[in-house]
Amino acid sequence: MTVGFVGLHYPRPEDFDDFVARVRQVAEVMRSTPGCLSADCWITTDGDDAVVSTAQWESDAAFAASFAAIVAAEVDVTFDERERRPRQIIKLASR
Repeated sequence: MTVGFVGLHYPRPEDFDDFVARVRQVAEVMRSTPGCLSADCWITTDGDDAVVSTAQWESDAAFAASFAAIVAAEVDVTFDERERRPRQIIKLASR
């Protein structure tokens, strides 16, 4: 079963570029883990200035390994005042 992930992030305008850099760093760490098929950073074009993170893995175990790698790499994934509203995190599974 393939596992997917979509994260919608809403950084404050003054933190937007830094936030994009943070998401790209997370994606880079994810892509380096075995079983990660893809990890990307997108920016909405509808004027909402949201950052969308997407990723896909071969399995739940590979999904878990990517997040363990992020913790081990001490990548900043903190939700704090740099985001103007709560993140939306969606985990997906193929059938």
